Amino acid sequence: MQTAETYLTVVRDRGRRGLPLEDVYRQLSNPTLYLLAYGKIARNAGALTPGVTSETADGMTLAKIDRIIALVRQERYRWTPVRRTYIPKRNGKRRPLGVPTWSDKLLQEVIRLILEAYYEPQFSDRSHGFRPGRGCQTALREIHQTWTGTTWFIEGDITGCFDNLDHEVVLGILGERIHDNRFLRLLANLLKAGYLEDWAYGRTLSGTPQGGIVSPLLANISLDRLDHHVTRVLIPEHTRGTRQRRNPAYARLNTARYRARRNGDHTTARRLRKAMATQPVVDVQDPDYRRLRYVRYADDFLLGFTGPRHEAEAIKRHLGAFLRDHLKLELSPPKTLITHGRTEAARFLGYDVVVFNDHVPHRRRRDGAMMRAASGNIGLRVPKDVIRAKSRPYQRHGKARHRAELGNDNDVTIVAQYANAYRGVVQYYRLASNLSALNRLRWVMQQSLLKTLANKHKTSVAKICRRYKTTIQTERGPRPAFQATVERDGKPPLVATWGAILLIRDTSAILDDSPRPIRYQRTELVQRLQADTCELCGAQDGIQVHHVRALKDLHRPGRRDKPSWVQVMATRQRKTLVVCHGCHTAIHAGHPTHQREQRHRVLESRVR
Repeated sequence: MQTAETYLTVVRDRGRRGLPLEDVYRQLSNPTLYLLAYGKIARNAGALTPGVTSETADGMTLAKIDRIIALVRQERYRWTPVRRTYIPKRNGKRRPLGVPTWSDKLLQEVIRLILEAYYEPQFSDRSHGFRPGRGCQTALREIHQTWTGTTWFIEGDITGCFDNLDHEVVLGILGERIHDNRFLRLLANLLKAGYLEDWAYGRTLSGTPQGGIVSPLLANISLDRLDHHVTRVLIPEHTRGTRQRRNPAYARLNTARYRARRNGDHTTARRLRKAMATQPVVDVQDPDYRRLRYVRYADDFLLGFTGPRHEAEAIKRHLGAFLRDHLKLELSPPKTLITHGRTEAARFLGYDVVVFNDHVPHRRRRDGAMMRAASGNIGLRVPKDVIRAKSRPYQRHGKARHRAELGNDNDVTIVAQYANAYRGVVQYYRLASNLSALNRLRWVMQQSLLKTLANKHKTSVAKICRRYKTTIQTERGPRPAFQATVERDGKPPLVATWGAILLIRDTSAILDDSPRPIRYQRTELVQRLQADTCELCGAQDGIQVHHVRALKDLHRPGRRDKPSWVQVMATRQRKTLVVCHGCHTAIHAGHPTHQREQRHRVLESRVR
């Protein structure tokens, strides 16, 4: 049987050439696919979160992979209902989230690897959500760089997309290119596995299992129909003319300026040149020019249209009819809006998308001439309500407040938490033209930080400022900042700094919110598991993998003498430890894992 890397490369090549995919189910018996899948999801935040059973990534073994393969080969594998929980949404509602069991996660990741390798080369370039190497920033950058001259924005939002995807539609789309009934039947059983909420079983008559590893990819496969319909039908229908005709008002001013210069009246020529800068070069009402542009991120999409409003409304109706007739989905009326780009702002991926309408030139060239204004260019802005929402957790009655829940943390941890939260917001909005608006959030968070430290140490904010104030060097020169330090014996001190994040716009910024580019390589964890040797005692039977959520969990308060397994994990800086069954049982029971002097010597040599 070929390796996972070789098989996925072949699958990707067939997808690139548009060839059907056959004999997929037989590949689910390939153990190298499961090892590759394990290496990819073992570090996920939810790897240690149980579903309806207590099974998690902790205690992973090669024997577990063999059991899953045996059930799949005999077509006896049964998906376990997901444990349903809810996460809050920004509008106050809650979004249902399903947590699968670990075995289901592992098999779903194997399926996802195969489907992604096949469908990724076929996806439209207009799709950016849940795709390797793509994300929010790539979608926003496409809008910013290529949508110049847009008149209307059509904001699209599908009502409960993940919850309302029709199972027959999804399986029908998959069946067009995947010619393997056993594989399709396995996916059908996954979609209908159901959920448990308060230990009451619920059937899933529609939708993909939110929280499932394969769910975003199934949604992308379904909505790819929409992407290709827009790019192959709607965009050609609403695209005509090679370029917009010249603006008559601009042409008259240019002719008058030319005559003034020819007659030696340079004062009038300069005045006319300034007037020309206030006029668009092209006629924005040109009836012979149309452009339609489109971008999608998951179930949110945005279209930019250059033309009259009644045609924009026709496009919106057409999209609603296509989704209803072909995908059995509905557009959300409150969220599907037509927005005039020069007078209003469209909301997409947390940004306000606008069209600059300022004809006044702002800068001079090196030769002294005024530069044209950016009228017609796309602007990305930080919404005011986002700044208010981000500031709210640090305020009470409109004023900055201390956060009492952080009172038990050390100073470095407190400063680091504030700095990381602020850095995340700034990094996401690096593309915004009004990035300086985040100064309001910075001030609120800084006051809250100082008040939190003052409340912890029972002192005043002024004394905290004097204690932690420092100056740091940045790419824009020295800047005032606040810095907390914890000295450690024999190790570099721990340092956390507030104030080192500059509000510098970067239109080439990339937020690391998208999956990594596809690389079929085995991880170090998989290699350690395949070594089949306990990393504590050297035993070679009953090998399992012990997982912890974070390295900080190894340093529990009140623990004086660290167990040997903690020392090994801390020394290696790894959240996993390959151990035998006896050592793993001892770890969870809190018992010593080494009974013989020989094992002590093995441990000491490994720590060194």
